[in-house]
Amino acid sequence: MEELDVLKKAWKNQDASYNQVSENDIYAMLHRKSSSIVKWILIVSIIEFVFWNIISFAFSDEKYQNKLESYGIEDIMFIVNVINYVIVVGFIYVFYKNYRSISTLDSTSKLMQSIVNTRKTVQYYIWYNLFIVTLTIIISIVMMFAHNPDIISMMNEQISEGHESIFIFVCVLVSMAFIALVIGVFWLFYRLIYGILLKKLFANYKELKKIEV
Repeated sequence: MEELDVLKKAWKNQDASYNQVSENDIYAMLHRKSSSIVKWILIVSIIEFVFWNIISFAFSDEKYQNKLESYGIEDIMFIVNVINYVIVVGFIYVFYKNYRSISTLDSTSKLMQSIVNTRKTVQYYIWYNLFIVTLTIIISIVMMFAHNPDIISMMNEQISEGHESIFIFVCVLVSMAFIALVIGVFWLFYRLIYGILLKKLFANYKELKKIEV
């Protein structure tokens, strides 16, 4: 924030009668920066939505659909996907509203509240995405164990040899490790992409708080 540092330094060196002018300049700059960050949050969410849809369509070939059908989760996954699309589009709409709102604000307190609301919305969005990824993986794993012929054959073999408890323990352990790995990757992705933007937005909030005080 080099521009902000210059303004703050000049503000401190001015007489009291001129402080209000510099305060307004600092607010205007923070307002522009905050509006730009919220706009980027909107843009990134749209890009992310388009990207995951492209990936989804790329892998949704006939073989994939047949596998879903053989696992008995074709209808479940369709419902999950529809609900997911509706909720994600809802989040994008909220991001758009936040951007439109923050672009027209004219007071420090309202801008601070808008920043808080935006940060909360992004955090909810991240947690929702982690939840939907976890849910999808769990459904896929459960149905795979219930319907995949190779896994069922392996399970029956282990049961006949008296290794049922060990087999179940290993399967649960491997599944949990896989889920943790995937969630970790997604969490790092969101931490990198949205975390940077939220960090900058919170820095603006702290500077606005100084002005408000």
